Parts: sequence; C-alpha cells; structure tokens
Amino acid sequence: MNSLRSDRGQATVLTVIFLVALLGAVALVLDVGSWFREQRDTQSTADAAALAAAQGLAETTGVATGLANQYLVKNGGGTAEISFASDLSVNDTVTVKVTRQAPGVFSKLFGIESVDVHATATARIGHPDEARYAAPIAVDEKHPLLQCKPLPCFGQATTLDLEKVGPGAFRLLNLDGSKGGTGGQIDEDWILRGYDGYMPLGWYGSDPGAAFNDSKIKAALNVRIGDELLFPVYDKSKGGGSNFEYNVIGWVGFVVTDFKAQGSKGSVSGYFVSMIWEGIQSTSGAASNFGVDAIELVR
Repeated sequence: MNSLRSDRGQATVLTVIFLVALLGAVALVLDVGSWFREQRDTQSTADAAALAAAQGLAETTGVATGLANQYLVKNGGGTAEISFASDLSVNDTVTVKVTRQAPGVFSKLFGIESVDVHATATARIGHPDEARYAAPIAVDEKHPLLQCKPLPCFGQATTLDLEKVGPGAFRLLNLDGSKGGTGGQIDEDWILRGYDGYMPLGWYGSDPGAAFNDSKIKAALNVRIGDELLFPVYDKSKGGGSNFEYNVIGWVGFVVTDFKAQGSKGSVSGYFVSMIWEGIQSTSGAASNFGVDAIELVR
C-alpha cells in the first residue's frame, strides 16, 4: 500500500510538470505566431515605404527620405535605415530597412519582454520600356517643349496639333498593335481609361483618317479636360493609309485643357507634366526620357 501511494504521488508530480511544460510551449507558440505576423506587417510597411521613397527620387534623395519616414509614421511606426544606390542611373535605387519591437505576452513568464523584427525592401525608379493605360494621341519628338534638357519644359501652355502627318495619318495610334482603324468606341475607351495593356516601345499603326471628329472621341476628350493623360512620343513614321506607322520611343504626361476638331484639323491644348506611371522599367536604356517614370520593387 505504501508503494502504491508513492507511485500515485510521483504520477501527480509528473502530470503537473508536464502540464506546466505544455502550457509554456503553447504560450510560446502563440507569441511566436504573433511575432511572425508582426514581421509580415513590417515587411509590407517596408515595401510600401520603399515605393514611396522611390517616387521621391524623381526630385532628390532628401524628398525620398522624407516620404519614406512619413509613410512609416502613418503605418505602424518603427525605425528606418534608408540608403541609396546608383543601379541604372545616379541615385535611382533606395533601400529601406525597418525595425520594430514585437511585444511578448506569455513569453514574459520566461523573461522575454519583446523581440525585434526586421524587414528590408529595395525599390527603383526608371523610365519605362513598356507603359500601361496610354491614350492614343501621338506626340512628335520634335515638339519644341520636348527639346528642353534634361527634361521637357513642364507646365508651359502649348497645343498639340492633330493635322495630317502622312497619307491618311493624323497622329492617332492603334495601341493594341492592330492595323487599320480601331473605331470611335475603342478610341473613346482608351482616352477615358487608357489602353488596358502594356504598350512596349516600337512601331504602331495609325488609325487612318481624321477619326478625332467622331462624337465619341470628342466627348471623351472633353470629359478628360483637367486630367493627366499619357501620350506616346514618336521620332519616325513610314508607310501610308492603313499601313502608316509611327515609331514610339517613349511617353510624356500631358494635362488637357481644351480640345478642338473640325474637318481635317484637330488640336489638343494643355501642358506637359512629369509623373509616375504604371509601367515596366527599362533595363537597356532604350527608352527616351520625357519625364515619365515607373517605380518597382527590385529585391
């Protein structure tokens, strides 16, 4: 009987020890899980802060630093180490390393008040080789305000004429790479919402005829007055009629202030602007610089 009572006492002690160990393990698992969630949130913040900073690189590294810290403060805080590098051009790349403290709850029983979580993101700004949401109005590279160096002359009122360039061609492009006319409905959509596809550099067919007289195109341009649009820039043209083509070498931002069309003459008034736009960055340096940049995470 004494031996039995002794065994029962040992079992009770072992059970208590096991339960304490089990509860401790469960507690640590819960804290570790919360730390992993905090690390994912920190990575998301670092990614967004790097993208915000990359936008500022269009101006200065100081502006980029300010944007990164501003984004960090508004999205959970922490400390940030910000550095810059020259990848494809001078100071075109920014790296943001974010550190946060993730508090413990159950881990405090083991003397662990909190742990540091880290996340690093790198973003780059650059001219796009492909751009999305372009409008179908082509701008001649020889436009006087595109001759300013190192960038176009932004903010100066000007007029883009849509007069005949070649046989049957009036500076309206088939952005989808098709030949012949796209029709007023498609051009209207491209003006209102932009071409929903990535438009690479290269040759594009012309929408033949003075298509800007179409009521849908007129209505669309009038709706976009005061808005920023993305226009392709071309340097050369060839062919005639439905085979006429323009060689697109880049894109430029343009704010529309007026639009006129009558007969074979049309024009879009406004001014050029620099802007960040959705696109795929150039890694070859083929894209010309007309003040349009794309940003992307690179690692």
